[in-house]
Amino acid sequence: MATSTVSRTRPSRPARRPERRPAIRIRRQLTTSPWLFAAPGLLITGVFILYPFVSTVFNAFTDRRTLIPGQFVGLANFRELLHDDMFWIGLRNSTLYVVGVVPALVLLPLLLALLVQKNIPGITFFRSAFYTPVVASIVVVGLIWVWLLDERGLVNSLLETIGVGKVGFLSDQWLLLLSAMAVTVWKGLGYYMIIYLAALANVPRELHEAAAVDGAGPVRRFFTVTVPAIRSTMVLVAALSSVSAFKVFSEVYLLASPSGGPAGEDTTLVMLVQRTGTGLTGRVGYASAISLVVFAVTVVLMLLVLRADRREDA
Repeated sequence: MATSTVSRTRPSRPARRPERRPAIRIRRQLTTSPWLFAAPGLLITGVFILYPFVSTVFNAFTDRRTLIPGQFVGLANFRELLHDDMFWIGLRNSTLYVVGVVPALVLLPLLLALLVQKNIPGITFFRSAFYTPVVASIVVVGLIWVWLLDERGLVNSLLETIGVGKVGFLSDQWLLLLSAMAVTVWKGLGYYMIIYLAALANVPRELHEAAAVDGAGPVRRFFTVTVPAIRSTMVLVAALSSVSAFKVFSEVYLLASPSGGPAGEDTTLVMLVQRTGTGLTGRVGYASAISLVVFAVTVVLMLLVLRADRREDA
């Protein structure tokens, strides 16, 4: 008996789809990796900048002290500022500091950068010498200037030798403030000089050559070529120096002592914050209100500088 074999064709299986797990894993890594890299910086910013700022804003509307949580008092701290003589003295001194320091820190480092810009033998030594005060500790710098300007210091000894007599650099109200300004300018010259050197290196040489062909001298080329080319850098220096000058603390504190000079007449706003908000009986709420005023004024200074630059562009 013959048997017939019937060939059965098996249905073809569908092709396997590529697994998506590796792709999903890579996509997750691409979305999480940037946050992992940014996490340390975000954590430091949140703990040391964002949280203190929010805490200061909250405390400014309370009567909190160092060991007492305090209660919400609304605008009482700000109303007290209007009748606080020391607050107005600090605001006056901080404003005068900006007026006296900012023009010097905008112009003098630029002139210094022009002097050390050329590559001549030995210029590296002078660049390093001008930049040395920047890396020096402000405490060391302050003590050096105190020794120089003290009544028995080097400067008064030289003045007494030539018959001029002693000058109260650290005992007169206005001379002490001017001395602190001189320290700030001296210490900041090298820092802003480096910024200007980077800006001057980007000024096209062809512009100077074209101006020289037209008969422009060095002074005219400075005002018609150099200044317009680095104007944005000058605005940056003005903004940075104005904010730093308004928040001055170390220079005046070291030269005038914690009391703020004779009768506290050289106290700045940041010194007032430190004096009011520290200690076991420190008025943290009132000091926070002063800090908010300092913050608001610095923001206004930045906006004024940027607005002046925009007007020139227009």
